[in-house]
Amino acid sequence: MSGETDLQKLLASMRPRLYPDVYVFATLPPGVVLPEGVESVMRFIEREGLTLIVAEHEAKAAGLAGTFRCRMITLDIHSSLEAVGFLAAITTRLAAAGMGVNPVSAFYHDHLFVPADRAEEALAILRQLAAESGS
Repeated sequence: MSGETDLQKLLASMRPRLYPDVYVFATLPPGVVLPEGVESVMRFIEREGLTLIVAEHEAKAAGLAGTFRCRMITLDIHSSLEAVGFLAAITTRLAAAGMGVNPVSAFYHDHLFVPADRAEEALAILRQLAAESGS
């Protein structure tokens, strides 16, 4: 098994990193080809179509309608895909602040897409959670 599974270690050792770009969620119906030049940070195929998370400027340039202006926070700790409770603890803390979040788990890290206008606040909440968990 690859990555950390201990919840306390995950929370105490995570180093949230906020990216400067603004992203949006967009969708393409089944069978529609992704416009040239669009580099998504996530693609997920659903029955209704292809979901993309893409930089807002790329979505606009490609004529894609985007929703949920957000910024990406990467939790810089190699979390196991089998870790239990990590994202639950994080999303619960952000929910307590009245903040929606769209988490995405990749092989090495978890990534959070938070409202663009509240990204700095989310970062502060995550840093506080890490500090509390390390005590």
